[in-house]
Amino acid sequence: MKIEEILREKGHDVVTITETRSVLAAAQALVDHNIGGLLVTEGELLTGILTERDILRVTARSPGELDSIEVGAVMTRELITATPQDELIEMMDVMTQNRIRHLPVLEGDRLIGIISIGDLVNACRVVAEQENSQLRQYIQGAG
Repeated sequence: MKIEEILREKGHDVVTITETRSVLAAAQALVDHNIGGLLVTEGELLTGILTERDILRVTARSPGELDSIEVGAVMTRELITATPQDELIEMMDVMTQNRIRHLPVLEGDRLIGIISIGDLVNACRVVAEQENSQLRQYIQGAG
């Protein structure tokens, strides 16, 4: 299964924030949208990602200052990304090896979506259920 198939099911909506917004505003956006990561953009350009983990780190260092610390100061700038043509299993390996839970999906330089480890696990479950159903039908038909 390719990443584009997962995006087709879940949608292409991405919640973004700019580098100059406060970490507190970012935390509120995560809560409001019930998500674990925000992509950071400047215009059409993807510049980073801010996750729950990043917010926890800055909270531990500077509690009470989240409204004055900018996203750009704490976000992850070195992004690992996926393309629509990447395979599900390969991206699961990438996420596991790099210990990340969110992958921006780019087509060229254009942001077209984001996938989470939960999206990939769910897609694996769907594939396994389909294969099990086909095997059951085959066995019942052969018997």
